[in-house]
Amino acid sequence: MPLYEHVFLARQDLSQAQVDALAAQATEIVESNQGKVTKTETWGLKSLAYKIDRNRKAHFVLLNIDASGPVIQELERQTRINEDVIRYMTVRVDAHEEGPSAMMRKQDRERKRRDREEYE
Repeated sequence: MPLYEHVFLARQDLSQAQVDALAAQATEIVESNQGKVTKTETWGLKSLAYKIDRNRKAHFVLLNIDASGPVIQELERQTRINEDVIRYMTVRVDAHEEGPSAMMRKQDRERKRRDREEYE
């Protein structure tokens, strides 16, 4: 089956539990249509480059999906309807990245840098 990466941005006023529920809802949509979500990453609340629907920040979530085209169409249709999601993007990839994504590695580097600065 084709491989996809699906990233969505949720409104800034949602709690982390609500964002996790959105990710679980997307996973359930994929799995109910014979697809498989291989990895879910929550990148956290990040600032946006510009305002989107009066939001200056958004919760970012990445899903690695192994599913056919109609499953992705249904996921995007359900995501489009959901008012808590302000943007989404699905990209077909040749292979999923092993281990943490680039965004998670960046957060780890920044965390290590802050820890070093505190000890100096």
